[in-house]
Amino acid sequence: MSIFEAIMLVCFGVSWPISIAKSIRTKVVTGKCPLFMGIVCFGYLSGMIHKILYSFDWIIILYVINMIMILIDITLYFKYLPKQNNSEGTSL
Repeated sequence: MSIFEAIMLVCFGVSWPISIAKSIRTKVVTGKCPLFMGIVCFGYLSGMIHKILYSFDWIIILYVINMIMILIDITLYFKYLPKQNNSEGTSL
């Protein structure tokens, strides 16, 4: 187990609930990039695979929690994007 890996995951993990809460509160996803979120999700998946194959420990829980939060944020992005596009087209 690496304490620095845990610190990194906790620091990254703090940002996702903030992003999710903002999306839910404002229903605006402008500025979010699903490609970026997908790349980060792939990175977490790679970290989990490494943990499973080479150094299984409790840190994998942090990877799973972060990945779940990213998937929630991506879901909110696609949920609110159509509404956002519709409202942009109706303004005069």
